[in-house]
Amino acid sequence: MTTPLLSVRNLTKHFARTRGLFGGGGDTVRAVDGVSFDVYPGETLALVGESGCGKTTTGRAILRLVEPDSGEVMFDGHNVLALTAEPLRQLRRKMQIVFQDPYSSLNPRMTIGAIVREGLIIHRIAEGAEADKRVRQLLEEVGLRGEYVDKYPHEFSGGQRQRVGIARALSVEPKFIVCDEPVSALDVSVQAQVLNLLQDLQRDRGLAYLFIAHDLSVVEHIADRVAVMYLGQIVESADGDTLYREPLMPYTQALLSAAPVPEPGARRERIVLRGDAPSNTMPPTGCVFHTRCAHPRRDAACAAIVPPLEDKAPTHLVACIKQPPTSIGWEQQQASGGTLSPEKYVPRAAVTATGTP
Repeated sequence: MTTPLLSVRNLTKHFARTRGLFGGGGDTVRAVDGVSFDVYPGETLALVGESGCGKTTTGRAILRLVEPDSGEVMFDGHNVLALTAEPLRQLRRKMQIVFQDPYSSLNPRMTIGAIVREGLIIHRIAEGAEADKRVRQLLEEVGLRGEYVDKYPHEFSGGQRQRVGIARALSVEPKFIVCDEPVSALDVSVQAQVLNLLQDLQRDRGLAYLFIAHDLSVVEHIADRVAVMYLGQIVESADGDTLYREPLMPYTQALLSAAPVPEPGARRERIVLRGDAPSNTMPPTGCVFHTRCAHPRRDAACAAIVPPLEDKAPTHLVACIKQPPTSIGWEQQQASGGTLSPEKYVPRAAVTATGTP
């Protein structure tokens, strides 16, 4: 089996929210709550879910743009969360990010050339004429003209700005890029161009992507594997073809039923979720999705048992106790006397959303 380039285990990030004039009496936002997955060299893992489910925080915590509370992030053999400032700076050459907003992510006071050149200078990859040459090559590689180096961000469209952001990420020759909804702010025609660019770069450079998105049609086009997040947790993970063909988690089924069908006259039966999404300051007990679940076998056990993310089919992991048990679930059933109860059911601590690309 191929060794993962990135391995995330039980990643957790909570934010303290204060109230009142003097900041007292606050609560805790459980933005990321024990997330685990692997990303393999040269593959794209898509992280999808509703707004506020913790996708962006997960990506930023992996890069330590926000500091996680606990967990483990192993990248290319290095424990990212244990690194001090200088080793982390050196490792970040291999781990980059493309931000969602192409307007606020570029410094308006810097030229395009200076923005792309900055990484080359900081990491001492190239200087002087060699750096200028490299900047022009990077711009051309992402579909921009080399003579744009002296222009400023306000002179470009959103799609062109996002290409600059991609060139900036590529400048330090990374192995892994977090793509944080890189096309959500772009027109549909431009989205396709940027997605094709990302795929071409992945093929030519052997890049691995963590592709964060909420648009399932975009994910279907680019992802090798898909992990579905809900309320700070991964609730389903499978290869893209399997997940789109046969989603098992009721939440994933509802997401896919809401996606538009790109065929005139075609209709899809819509699954309407009950109620509103719970607050991530007070997540439900048991399965985090049970308060909105429309599964016909949903019962009191769903509110009491925390379902592990476990195999329901080869390389298809689902956090739902109402799905048919596998050998893992069957062994746990037998150990508990044939029935699952909150007192006897012990989730596997090391269950991860992994798979072989």
